[in-house]
Amino acid sequence: MFLTRFRVNTARPGARRLLSSPQVLHAAVMSSFPALLPTAAPPPDGPRVLWRLDHPTRAEVVLYVVSPDRPDMTHLVEQAGWPAAATHSEPGWESRPYGPFLDRLAAGDRWTFRLTANPVHHIRRKADEPTKRTAHVTHVHQMGWLLKRQEACGFRVLEKPDGRRLLPSGTTHTGQPHHGDRYELTVHDRRALSFAKSRGPMAGAVRKAPVSLVTVTFDGRLEITDPELIRRTLRQGLGKAKAYGCGLLTLAPVGTAG
Repeated sequence: MFLTRFRVNTARPGARRLLSSPQVLHAAVMSSFPALLPTAAPPPDGPRVLWRLDHPTRAEVVLYVVSPDRPDMTHLVEQAGWPAAATHSEPGWESRPYGPFLDRLAAGDRWTFRLTANPVHHIRRKADEPTKRTAHVTHVHQMGWLLKRQEACGFRVLEKPDGRRLLPSGTTHTGQPHHGDRYELTVHDRRALSFAKSRGPMAGAVRKAPVSLVTVTFDGRLEITDPELIRRTLRQGLGKAKAYGCGLLTLAPVGTAG
């Protein structure tokens, strides 16, 4: 496994094209692996290619990729990097082995984390109609989506000390849980994405219905409860829309960004 960091040169036209469509960026990421066929489906229970865009500042965009194999991002440097500055020793991206880090994870470890996800649920508006996948739109429901999955993913989101809570025991005036006040967890960077999805690489390919999804970024602090489960989560991702930049969970020492 490898963790790769690629800083995007947003001044380049190729970068703007990549950033305008998660489908285009996904295709570019997948082209970083020579041995991977473009049409190959990811293994159901094994490591897969995951990616995420972070925006550390208004002018900076960073692409993170977790993958079973070391990528070759020469084409991304040419399209959306600084090709004139690239050298053999500094090719324009950084890749580090991820396995040693995963192997060191232990129960009780505490980390800062970041996750961009597509929080959804299934609803039925009428008794006689099928369920429909629908995005959660409020921060409380989006947090609830993550909290429901934490145990199965091998971690628990840390709770705030009582002295840092604005509401008694992290509840609302009605006595209902208020996730935003109870947990070391924030939700930000909500994006409503809609883009065309085409079938086939050739011009004139049949165009499918547009893809629409809502993504949010979670930042917080967690404690590992099951090392094997969290390793699986870090390798396989969390939630839906993994092909569109969702599902990549990253950890960092407490006190730093995820």
